[in-house]
Amino acid sequence: MISDIVNAISGVFAFLTTPVSWVIVQFHKVFGAIFGPDTGWAWGLSIVSLVVLIRICLIPLFVKQIKSTRNMQLLQPQMKAIQERYKNDKQRQSEEMMKLYKETGTNPLSSCLPILVQSPFFFALYHTLAGIAENKKIGVIDQSLLDSAQKAHIFGAPLAAKFMDTAEEVSKMGATLMDVRVVTAVMIIMMSASQFYTQRQLMTKNVDLTVKTPFMQQQKMLMYVFPVIFLFMGINFPVGVLVYWLTTNVWTMGQQMYVISRNPTPGSKAQAKMLEGLTKHVVDHSATRTKRERNIVKAIVAKGRDRNEYERKFINGLSKASLAAQADGTVVASTAATAVLDEDGTPASGGPKRQQPKRQSKSQRQSGPTTAKSDGTAQASDKPSLEKKDATDSESGAQPQTGQGGAKAKPAGGGNQARSKAKSGQRKGGPQRPKSPSKK
Repeated sequence: MISDIVNAISGVFAFLTTPVSWVIVQFHKVFGAIFGPDTGWAWGLSIVSLVVLIRICLIPLFVKQIKSTRNMQLLQPQMKAIQERYKNDKQRQSEEMMKLYKETGTNPLSSCLPILVQSPFFFALYHTLAGIAENKKIGVIDQSLLDSAQKAHIFGAPLAAKFMDTAEEVSKMGATLMDVRVVTAVMIIMMSASQFYTQRQLMTKNVDLTVKTPFMQQQKMLMYVFPVIFLFMGINFPVGVLVYWLTTNVWTMGQQMYVISRNPTPGSKAQAKMLEGLTKHVVDHSATRTKRERNIVKAIVAKGRDRNEYERKFINGLSKASLAAQADGTVVASTAATAVLDEDGTPASGGPKRQQPKRQSKSQRQSGPTTAKSDGTAQASDKPSLEKKDATDSESGAQPQTGQGGAKAKPAGGGNQARSKAKSGQRKGGPQRPKSPSKK
């Protein structure tokens, strides 16, 4: 059933058979001169080179795919808000989603562009290898090249053999069924495993885990669905097609690992790992040494309070090392204390506390302010006591006595008389309490 569907689709793209076969023949001339024209290495490496050439041509589409995937991830909070707002109105929800995609210039199908573009070449290669298996001239492959391709074996399996072929069909190609089954089974498992790992590293390392949306659930489902699809389809693919698809999966895996390590999604585990390494590198050298490092620091500084958790940890790590990130991406030594930020972007508690003045005792408050002696000890000031003495004299009602010539005379008994009146228990500043008559 699957084989019939693949044959029908490959017939649609039969017009690409000629350019695909021409590219394979050109690479075969190069590798045939090195390994021999009838070897599996010459034909296998020709197919691998075809994959590399196609993937190099698809790099612009891959960059567009990365940007589209990144935009989809950045839009996840808004998408979630729309879903919650119109959860009872699916039509309005779809309209708002399309409006959001249009406003932000995001196309959800852009992430599938590389697969969709290379699919015609895949089916054209399948059509070419099927012609080789049926001993038919196809494209630019003439009879001599056809005989050479049929002799080519990859680890004992013919280039056009399939897992589902019978022993009779395999024997016509000069191989055994066991060799074909083992080689094709190993390649199918490797193809499915590479597809699973590629999707898994995208989900576990390069996704903002703080936001949960149906988009993430969709990607998680594809992580398990695609390997199963390749598993069932792989048993109907010729060995040459398995080489093609395994190569493109390995290329995709390596390309994605490079992108994740160099330009991870904000808020993902990959960004946390990258910023940890960047912090150590910048602290060790007290500077940003490459243009890439400066661009990363510049982008983080420009975010301000919109930084995520990992970006705040990066800034705090520089602050603890007495370094400050600048708006141009450079790092300079910082002499002033820099506020450490919490996860929400606010200054963290536990910074330098304002010193409270020492609480004075009652006797210290009554004695007034103190002055420091030359030896560093404290001495009570005489000024408040003198002011208190003057106030006591005025409250006691004593008038200064004048002597001859208008000069003031000292009261009898000196200043002790005024102080004795203040200590006698009489009220200050009001009517005086009458003294009790003395008993005689």
